[in-house]
Amino acid sequence: MAPEDNTQLKFGVHPDVLRLGLVSFLTDLSSEMIFSVFAIFLTTVAGASAALLGLIEGLADLSASSLNFLAGWLSDRSGKRKGFAIAGYGFSTLAKVILLISSSVTGLAVFRVIERLGKSFRGPPRDAWLSTLADKSSRGYAFGVHKALDKAGAVLGPLIAYGLLSRLGSGASTYRVLFWIALIPALLSVLVLTSVTERPGVAHPRENMLATWKTLSPGFKRYLVSSAIFSLAYFSFSFLLLRAHSVGFSVEHIVLLYALFNVAFVVTSPLIGKLGDRVGRARMIMLGYTVYLLMSLGFAFASTQPQVIALFVVFGVFYAIDEAQSKAFIADLEQERRASAIGVYNFLTGLIYLPASLIAGALWLLQPASAFLLAAGLALAALLAFALLRPDRH
Repeated sequence: MAPEDNTQLKFGVHPDVLRLGLVSFLTDLSSEMIFSVFAIFLTTVAGASAALLGLIEGLADLSASSLNFLAGWLSDRSGKRKGFAIAGYGFSTLAKVILLISSSVTGLAVFRVIERLGKSFRGPPRDAWLSTLADKSSRGYAFGVHKALDKAGAVLGPLIAYGLLSRLGSGASTYRVLFWIALIPALLSVLVLTSVTERPGVAHPRENMLATWKTLSPGFKRYLVSSAIFSLAYFSFSFLLLRAHSVGFSVEHIVLLYALFNVAFVVTSPLIGKLGDRVGRARMIMLGYTVYLLMSLGFAFASTQPQVIALFVVFGVFYAIDEAQSKAFIADLEQERRASAIGVYNFLTGLIYLPASLIAGALWLLQPASAFLLAAGLALAALLAFALLRPDRH
């Protein structure tokens, strides 16, 4: 479904792309204010161990992908997008209220898992909604603009948290103030979303989840093969931070590296979207695999701080390709069941991320460089699989 021809574009995209981007910006602003201090708050204020932190984060990663297929299927079954997106954003917002009433380890763990469940539920319906706001010739740019606005919240959120902690100190009362402030943009995001006009898809009321899977295109299913291989190479971002620390970066400077990565993402995402619209999404997927391969080799052999700084910029560029262009590519492959397809993709890759990080962690104990070398090898395998299967061709 193409956007109305008489709709006046703003910054080259449908106005609702910007509105949905504002929703994501406000949500990410709120979430990243909390997540930037969550590990410290959990271990120093609540008294949890590092092992318990790892367990909670693992459960959060699992919950972030657990409802993707269900949410996508429900959205395609009913043809509705807006209601499911509001439910997902609202669920994440309500989870943040837990932080205001409980600072126990149990309460914090419940918050982390429930907040990620909201993310899991809102993603496929929202991305399917986004795909209807641009035709194929500009879809990559639309997704790129949305993701840039989304990630801008990840730049500003930690900076606000840093400012509050610097000004008020790192006591328990400061964290409570931070959690109250973080709730405000979360509430605003839901309010903004309610004002965006619904763009329903084609309803398939009699389909069960198995029937939906069977109707997804062969091209999309071929794309899942290379995506699954690549997901094994896509280990936790924490290993990149550990690598930076190993070459001499202090904790404060590592925070700045994280900000640099987000800035690189925000700046390049719309440009990469434009490039994808021009050269084709399949080439962008292969470019993403190639950039990740080269970046992994770089991290394996980097020995100086300037090299690591450059590699964090490269990772921001890769992430801009992967986050936006993969969803635009799926929207190209699937015309009617986009939410289901995006849900399957998110669910499959999310499940694989957990063993990928476990494998990387085991290799890290043996030799840190070996984790990055394995990632490079898997990225090459994914690139070859994509080139062989060519999901974009019938």
